[in-house]
Amino acid sequence: KILLEAAREVGLKATFSVSGLALEQLRRHAPDVLDLFRELASRGFEFAAQTYFHSLAWFVDGEEFREQVEMQAGAVEELVGYRPRAAENTEFIYNNDVACFLRSMGFSTVVTEGVDWVLGWRSPNYVYKAWGCDARVLVRNYRLSDDIGFRFGARWWDQWPLTADKYASWLESTPGDVVLIAVDYETFGEHHWPESGIHEFLRWLPREVARRPRLRFATASEAAEGHQPRDVYDVPPWATVSWADERDLSAWLGNELQRDAFALLKWLYPYARAVGGDALRLWRLLSTSDHLYYQAIKLGPAGEVHSYFSPYGSAYKAHDIYMNALAALTALIREVWSREYAERLKLDDERCFYAEGVRLCSLRELRSADGGFKRRHRDGLRRWLVDVFLLDERDADAALSRQP
Repeated sequence: KILLEAAREVGLKATFSVSGLALEQLRRHAPDVLDLFRELASRGFEFAAQTYFHSLAWFVDGEEFREQVEMQAGAVEELVGYRPRAAENTEFIYNNDVACFLRSMGFSTVVTEGVDWVLGWRSPNYVYKAWGCDARVLVRNYRLSDDIGFRFGARWWDQWPLTADKYASWLESTPGDVVLIAVDYETFGEHHWPESGIHEFLRWLPREVARRPRLRFATASEAAEGHQPRDVYDVPPWATVSWADERDLSAWLGNELQRDAFALLKWLYPYARAVGGDALRLWRLLSTSDHLYYQAIKLGPAGEVHSYFSPYGSAYKAHDIYMNALAALTALIREVWSREYAERLKLDDERCFYAEGVRLCSLRELRSADGGFKRRHRDGLRRWLVDVFLLDERDADAALSRQP
């Protein structure tokens, strides 16, 4: 409501990124918020695409990632009346491949973190180009963003109290073409309680910005499309960045608990995909990044933030509950598994059968294999069918006997 008031009075614009799960909950429990979103969209606010389940799907399967992004974009269009043009991966997770994949889906602007080691001597306050494709990349100014997101209520901070006038003057004196300020929604009322003055700050900041001629409001897409890229933002896949903690993946995959949990989640994916329905829905719910975030074991400020968000009180308790949930999903899949689902199973490279330069990844490919090859490797193939395709021995023998 504060933002809508500012949009009406001074032409405020901004970009929202809302997961499909959040939209589901708003439709069920707070439909009036969706009404506000629709009016904001009609006044020039933008809604970005992201993964429907706010998930780590990018690290599991490219087509799953594509489907989740398309689901979320469709939900935004249905519930808000806006078709996303800009996109971000979950928690600003980014590398060159992510940017170009999103560009191939039709998103011209990709939003991510302005990471110091990537920028080097360069400023975050310019539009960049992705390495390997023509996606425009808008990067967050994390210092100015964190002044609101983390330091606003910090009485130890030498800039406390932070007023709207002071902050707008910082923006005005910041060199560059654009300044991307990005914060969590919970900044306004949860990280900083209303008693801190955060809502009044939010109310007056657009008005202070509007009265400074050097500043104007823009959505992420408008900012990216309104300026020529100054350079390339090059993040190779082995150095993937995010906006969390140390600006890497350690918030979700930084310890053995998290990596073991994610390995099981990833292992289950082809089976959940083959079964579909409730099994796939449950898998996707378990792919939400929060589950692994709660399993972080960190000290210092980053550890305090993880603990603050977690409902479990302990990373080990979060891990145990999550692994039990994955075990329940495994049991569900095994209970309903049939030859029909085995036929649908599409294996990742690690679970394919390799021998004599031949690669088999499905029952269809097995049927097309040379008969002599199948005879020479009958024992290995039989074990593969039982262990990986979850067939009983009779069905495994039948699969080896079938022709295309």
